[in-house]
Amino acid sequence: MENNFLSFKCAGIKIGERFPIEYTGRGENISPEFVIYNLSDKAKTLAVILEDMSHPIKNFTHWLIWNIPAAEKIMENIPAGKSVPALGDAKQGIAYGLHRYAGPKPPKGTTHIYQFTIYALDCILELKANSMKKAFLKKAEAHILQKGSITGRFE
Repeated sequence: MENNFLSFKCAGIKIGERFPIEYTGRGENISPEFVIYNLSDKAKTLAVILEDMSHPIKNFTHWLIWNIPAAEKIMENIPAGKSVPALGDAKQGIAYGLHRYAGPKPPKGTTHIYQFTIYALDCILELKANSMKKAFLKKAEAHILQKGSITGRFE
């Protein structure tokens, strides 16, 4: 991995603050836009993982998408599907959102911490869309150029 930390902003989410309702399972449940600031010129693709860091199942995966063409922006409201033509046929794997984004929706009366992690990779990963986070991370490990995370909370 290059020694670069990937820096990005996520629409409406300030570090450690509350998720805007539209990006949650209690709102429109759409994926937010991401703006990336220091993307390596060696990056070919991006991947995004959304995890519930407070879930009883450690780092419970809500969303997994990879092979997004490297760019300084990832669009909002990525449609469901194993493959996303609008993003160069990026792949969405198996998570709480089955081949789709599934925003925060903790049990009523509880507050959970959620984390987006974006990876910049040096290649297009050959990985089936039915893959889960563990398989993605194993396949991506040797190809990660940069990585960055942002956390927010939702109740």
